[in-house]
Amino acid sequence: MTNPLLADRADRFELPPFDRIAETDFLPAFETALSEARARVAVIAGNSAPPDFANTIEALELAGESLGRVSAVFFNLTGTDSTPGLEALARDLAPKLSAYGSEITNNEALFARIEALWERRDALRLDPEQMRVLELTRRRFLRAGAALQGTARDRLTGIKSRLASLGTQFGQNLLADERGWVLPLAETDLHGLPAWLVAAARDAGAERGLGGPAITLARSLVVPFLQFSPRRDLRERAFRAWAARGANGGATDNRTIAAEILALRAERAALLGYRSFAAYKLEPEMAGTPEAVRALLMRVWEPARAQADADAEALAALMAADGVNGPLEPWDWRYYAERRRRAAFDFDEDAVKPHLSLDAMIAAAFDVAGRLFGLEFRPIDVTLHHPDARAWEVTRGGRHMAVFVGDYFARPSKRSGAWCSSFRGQRKLGREERPVVLNVCNFAKGAPALLSWDDARTLFHEFGHALHVVLSDVTHPSVAGTSVARDFVELPSQLFEHWLEVPELLDRHARHVETGAAIPADLRDRLIAARNFDQGFATVEYLASALVDLAFHDGPAPADPMARQAEVLARLGMPRAITMRHATPQFAHVFAGDGYSAGYYSYMWSEVMDADAFEAFEEAGNPFDPGVAQLLERHILSAGGSAEPQTLYTAFRGRMPGVEALLRGRGLDRAA
Repeated sequence: MTNPLLADRADRFELPPFDRIAETDFLPAFETALSEARARVAVIAGNSAPPDFANTIEALELAGESLGRVSAVFFNLTGTDSTPGLEALARDLAPKLSAYGSEITNNEALFARIEALWERRDALRLDPEQMRVLELTRRRFLRAGAALQGTARDRLTGIKSRLASLGTQFGQNLLADERGWVLPLAETDLHGLPAWLVAAARDAGAERGLGGPAITLARSLVVPFLQFSPRRDLRERAFRAWAARGANGGATDNRTIAAEILALRAERAALLGYRSFAAYKLEPEMAGTPEAVRALLMRVWEPARAQADADAEALAALMAADGVNGPLEPWDWRYYAERRRRAAFDFDEDAVKPHLSLDAMIAAAFDVAGRLFGLEFRPIDVTLHHPDARAWEVTRGGRHMAVFVGDYFARPSKRSGAWCSSFRGQRKLGREERPVVLNVCNFAKGAPALLSWDDARTLFHEFGHALHVVLSDVTHPSVAGTSVARDFVELPSQLFEHWLEVPELLDRHARHVETGAAIPADLRDRLIAARNFDQGFATVEYLASALVDLAFHDGPAPADPMARQAEVLARLGMPRAITMRHATPQFAHVFAGDGYSAGYYSYMWSEVMDADAFEAFEEAGNPFDPGVAQLLERHILSAGGSAEPQTLYTAFRGRMPGVEALLRGRGLDRAA
């Protein structure tokens, strides 16, 4: 019987056959797919015909087709519905997949064919996308060590294998700490909590089999608990557990793993001739250098810290008025900030959340996509990776564009956070394929599920990534969708967040879950007016993480990352009641893989563009202006990585932006 992971997909949407896939299917599927990929690469490298774009570059684009399909299913499952068996297999596979990647980039005959094409690139009559793919392929080989020889090449291969294993272990340790902690609550501990949070705590306790309400380390539970619980002792317990993830000692402690990862990255960069890992990592990004990144971050740090310091004084005064002795602590900030916000803007989450049901916010996101890009979303009844997930067919003018899958609820088997990935990408090479794109969130489950304003923003953010995939219109899979520079990839997602604040959209979709009444205009306006409330806190906690990440990678690797973290924060003058958004032992963006290593700054780099990009719609006088939307799709969303990000953005906007729109958007221009 054919392995279901490798079989032709009979479903008209070509979804993985989740109802037929067993955990035991993955290892043989990976073995078969790796063998097939190796055989295809050997044919390309050993081809006696002179190299041309089709028999070398395009053939290489398709060589790992089966491996990509199997990997997409496996790694989406390990992120959304992991099991001990899948986690063990992931640890086993990490060095094997790394070895396969090294085999390709270390293949001298293959690299010689690529170099031959590069040397006569001007005579090949390639179109712009083909030239870009050739350039990126060659760059990928060089940055992976294709030009190294002997012991240096062998050492680099070993480093990449070890880093793959360490990154997998880091992520699994974090997941273990998150699902291993729970705070049972007595009925009296629920006093002061909004009804939706009480319901979510009861659901969490029932899911854990506790027979009563509980708080877990799911962000959708622990953060609102810190925001609303009047019990300072319980807030402290919850915060300390949240902050200690990955640093609890024992088998799941990530601190020594982080130190080894940083040392290996520094060695990797040195082998390739770079002065630091940050210099290596940033070379192909828009920022280009660590100095450019640091300049941007510090340009925003000073006004953000000034705002945070002023806010801390106001919060400490509220705390003192409550008769609480001692300084403002990290477990106090969210609680007193919420009290202050409620007084300043005369609303609380209990008034807002009934208008922000999950279904309503999904419909709102779909509405924006329809009005901007003509997309339509139809629910489809298909078997997916988990019963909580649901799917829609995306069409435009009757043409199938994609399948969109949403997996929105927190559960112990899912890693924390929110992200966008795919079960299949877009391509025209070989045969046309339309994507199957996945948005993953960790909202609290409810009947119905109600979102906070931050939850709704997260949903819009990830859907912006999904649109980057859905609207992709390129030939080659290596430059499709979100295959762009790391500091460009957040532009579509952060830009899409702006439409959540369009009054017209809220009037249409933010309707009371029980009565169907539209959100009152005064409440809507107060909600929008409060969008920059506590931006000092939000900006400082983010920037601290980004600056620590940069410091880790721009220079010699620290023997003790926690000591380096403390040094950086002290030098910055970090407010004592604010902690990093992601402290080192839980910094999965940076250590569970190297996607955001020396790159966590990219959210802010992209924000410079997204603030400026939405101003294009404001300048047109219409947040749904069809002309601006058409330019956005043509030059950003459909283009993928087919050109340099600067070229794409300039084609859309006519120029590159400055930092001013970002500061205005965060309300920090007055503090600058």
